[in-house]
Amino acid sequence: MPRYALKIEYDGAPFAGWQRQKEHPSVQQAVETAISRLQKAPVTIAAAGRTDAGVHALAQVAHADMERDWEPFRLSEALNYHLKPHPVAIVAVARTPEDWHARFSATERRYLFRLLNRRAPAALLAGKVWQVAHRLDPEPMREAARHLVGRHDFTTFRASECQADSPVRTLDQLDIETVDTATGREFHFHVRARAFLHNQVRSFVGTLERVGAGSWSPEDVRHALEARDRAACGPVCPPHGLYLAGVGYPDDPFDAPPTA
Repeated sequence: MPRYALKIEYDGAPFAGWQRQKEHPSVQQAVETAISRLQKAPVTIAAAGRTDAGVHALAQVAHADMERDWEPFRLSEALNYHLKPHPVAIVAVARTPEDWHARFSATERRYLFRLLNRRAPAALLAGKVWQVAHRLDPEPMREAARHLVGRHDFTTFRASECQADSPVRTLDQLDIETVDTATGREFHFHVRARAFLHNQVRSFVGTLERVGAGSWSPEDVRHALEARDRAACGPVCPPHGLYLAGVGYPDDPFDAPPTA
């Protein structure tokens, strides 16, 4: 059966996360249902990462095995038609080798977290950013973030129910960008690693927000990391500011020029 890579954008608000669940809507279920409209055989798709409830995606990647050959553009058009009215879009499709795997072939995952720093309510960005009304200083946050980059035991910054075999991960990037607009300042947290622990990014951002607010020092973040104790973590921020921004592969299937 021919295998296809799917690049998927979605609003996570209506879903209980990526992974299919019996009693709650999921992004995986929405995509698999759309595929079922195109062929008789049931299909289970695999994704590069399982986003939690309320988390969005700019470029989630999954793969699906289809019963027949599809021209990639036609497949994306057909899937998008059957995904209506869900806030899910197939933004690209590519044919891959049969042994290519959306999860196991990936070499990095990239996340973006958006924090809106203003007092006025977020009329247009509600549900798409975490809003913080008090002033935040970006420089101490950046200093604190440097303690987290590299290979560490991240027990402090993973959920207690995390099922990963080891808390040790290598964090390749944690940059904090300030974006000033006519309506307020946003903090964009750019985070990159081969793999993440459950709630790791949200634990980072919630803790760094405390540094920006002046409640924690950058050294407090270093001590929290070294404690290897979940109780030493700062607050975990809400999911709706988090986006799966991209997935890296040695040979990115989407790099090929489009055929339509």
